[in-house]
Amino acid sequence: MSDFLSVDEQMDLLQKGAAEIIRVSDLRERLEDSRKTGRPLRVKAGFDPTAPDLHLGHTVLMRKLRHFQQLGHTVIFLVGDFTSLIGDPTGRNVTRKPLTREQINENAETYQAQVFKILDREKTEVRFNSEWLDKLGFEGTIRLAANFTVSQMLERDEFHKRYEAEQPIGLHEFLYPMMQGYDSVALECDVELGGTDQKFNLQCGRDLQRQYGQKPQIVLMTPILEGLDGVQKMSKSLGNAIGINEPPAEMYGKLMSISDEVMWKYWTLLSDLKQSEVDALRGEVAAGVVHPMEAKKRLARAIVGDFHSAEDAARADENWARMFQQKTDSEDLEEVSLTYADLVGTSGLPGGYAVRLPKLLIGLGLAASGAEASRKIAEKAVRLDGEVASSALIPLEKLPARIVVRLGKRAKVAMIS
Repeated sequence: MSDFLSVDEQMDLLQKGAAEIIRVSDLRERLEDSRKTGRPLRVKAGFDPTAPDLHLGHTVLMRKLRHFQQLGHTVIFLVGDFTSLIGDPTGRNVTRKPLTREQINENAETYQAQVFKILDREKTEVRFNSEWLDKLGFEGTIRLAANFTVSQMLERDEFHKRYEAEQPIGLHEFLYPMMQGYDSVALECDVELGGTDQKFNLQCGRDLQRQYGQKPQIVLMTPILEGLDGVQKMSKSLGNAIGINEPPAEMYGKLMSISDEVMWKYWTLLSDLKQSEVDALRGEVAAGVVHPMEAKKRLARAIVGDFHSAEDAARADENWARMFQQKTDSEDLEEVSLTYADLVGTSGLPGGYAVRLPKLLIGLGLAASGAEASRKIAEKAVRLDGEVASSALIPLEKLPARIVVRLGKRAKVAMIS
């Protein structure tokens, strides 16, 4: 018998936050075999380096990889440098613009620098799928494609919708799911992780492994993480994301701005607590033993500590308390330089000019759009140097060159020249 935890203990951590497992009984069986033989499972998640920066939404899969790693299994961080040349059609209603090898390599370097904030570098197997896909050649690609039919590909939701809408589908896009599936064959995976939007691709891996005489991998899917608004998928383009390279105080402040309900999803998907421990904490909050704000502060400290340090997390916690609980400014508050020319517009005020508060909020990165900024101003959620902003227009002469601007629980210093 090996030193692995019991299957029940492993499942408690591995099932936490899983939207779907194909199949749970197979995962239990594979874990039992692993304990009996002492052979760790081979677990992979693939990441196409299509953008240089990661946010917390990207880390949900990485954290689940870490859970397998903490349990003693072999974790493979797969960089899709070859599949990035095609571009994953998941969630796309148009053909994705291909990247160059140079762009892919640059992004891959950035990914690796960021991923080891979560995974143990010494225990992580980093692989690039160009290692086997470059060698596949045209004959190998034809033989691979022979395992699938066009009707199978058109069952995929994105392809089906585009076909029905008479939108173009590049022939190369059909290659993506089969290439991802072949990754699992090349790596002889026991488990593959992916988001719920990746189900078709993940199933292709199972199908191909059967064709190649391998035991089909278990598929573990995680849900899509909502952003700060608690509604839409976390995305930098939507202005609701938390970047993993953001300063500690900024990251902490954003985490404290999420709703109490969304907090529990973040606890599940962005922490290393077992689901039973998350449920216990939630029970304590419901019973009034722990205040919701304290639970949220624990979450913010844990996440900031993961991506920075325990000391940074403690400092961010103290600064936030001074700013919002003791009503004093934070020494780590980010300063943003803006010009009056960017903010001023013609108005009906005496003198004819005023600073437009929505432009100020957008310039500081506290609002993603003018509509959002105007809504927050109407909700009395914006404070200027501690005073509630009552208008979207500020007379030019009344705006100081340095002003603390708060939107809800987030704040920045505007340095205006």
